[in-house]
Amino acid sequence: MTAQTEVAAQPAGPELALLRSRGRLRGSVALLGPAFVAAIAYVDPGNFATNFSAGATFAFRLGWVIVVANLMAMLVQYLSAKVGVATGKDLPELCREQLPRPVSRALWVQAELVAMATDMAEFVGAAIGLNLIFGTPLLVAGLITAVVALGILALNQRGYRRFELAVIALLGIVLLGFAYDLAEVHPSAADVASGLVPQLGGPAYLLLTVGIVGATVMPHVVYLHSALTKARVSCANEGERRQLLRYQQLDVVVALGAAGLINLAMLVVAATLFGHPGAATTAAGMAGGPLEAAHADLVRLVGGGAALAFAVALLASGLSASSVGTYAGQVVMQGFIGRRVPLFARRGVTMLPALIVLAAGLPPTATLVLSQVVLSFGIPFALVPLVALTRRADIMGALVNRRLTTCAAAGTAGLIIAMNVYLLAVTFAH
Repeated sequence: MTAQTEVAAQPAGPELALLRSRGRLRGSVALLGPAFVAAIAYVDPGNFATNFSAGATFAFRLGWVIVVANLMAMLVQYLSAKVGVATGKDLPELCREQLPRPVSRALWVQAELVAMATDMAEFVGAAIGLNLIFGTPLLVAGLITAVVALGILALNQRGYRRFELAVIALLGIVLLGFAYDLAEVHPSAADVASGLVPQLGGPAYLLLTVGIVGATVMPHVVYLHSALTKARVSCANEGERRQLLRYQQLDVVVALGAAGLINLAMLVVAATLFGHPGAATTAAGMAGGPLEAAHADLVRLVGGGAALAFAVALLASGLSASSVGTYAGQVVMQGFIGRRVPLFARRGVTMLPALIVLAAGLPPTATLVLSQVVLSFGIPFALVPLVALTRRADIMGALVNRRLTTCAAAGTAGLIIAMNVYLLAVTFAH
């Protein structure tokens, strides 16, 4: 089996009892991983764009949105992980089996459009990272991203753990990069705390709010997470499935908690930088976009080390998220319509819009923010089936949602839908 075929197909994983026999610590660590693969999508270049745009435009005031969006993400990814553990199937497969064929096909089409928006964010972000570090032209950098992402994904053919560890290592680079930058910019604790208090604003405020939610609750990893857990570890009985689900809960809390801290650090770094008297706060200074301006400000106001840490984190984010996005795209197609295509063909189709953006010289950061708004509109199409299916005992068995869980998930989906409808009304009213 090559990296070009059957990416989503996974052999039966080791038994839960065997993994736990390694000891409490080693056994627990071996059971963690799927949520970290999903978490990389929560700190992809789209998050860089929306968080830095939010920090540059509204300072610390959107910090609370990141916290709320991260809590939503934890709930959603837990439900997705539970689908795989409880049923041995992924969410797209269940949609194909349980929903009318026209509905399932429509969901597939919108999921492919979401995949293109996702690829746009990842390619453009990684290209910016390569450009900032090496001066690589954006179009060439986008092509390099495609090759490296396929190389990372090929590790999955040597066992799921190698792929997971590669993605976790790249996530660690992003975390260390922003930990370093956070220490260097010296943000005000009082300002950070003030941003955690919920507050409302006008249409521009709402656009970035929806963008942050779209960049945080990612539709493609709602589908992917269930595929990562469905055959990773085999369970002998219902009791073992409950034990495995508890480990998946821990996995989600740790991985998504780390992603939430990274997102908040992005906004804090941006708000601190652009609030500095010498920052590029003018229209001319921001012409290249908040990411480029932030890099320039880090060089000028903090130092080359902080600027390099930022650019390397952006590059690591784009490369890892691109490989995860390709994996998710294969899961979506295989699950919804029961077909697989060679990875190079998939990659070629989904990366085409991103390459057009890079070749045309469109504003990269503005394109990133717009892609995250598109992703936000795709979230309900993943969440509504997820909530509807996980509340059914005939599908989930003993792991069916509790009523409170279903209500919380339905409320999350309803809130996102309401935000999107309001944003549409405000946009077309002008």
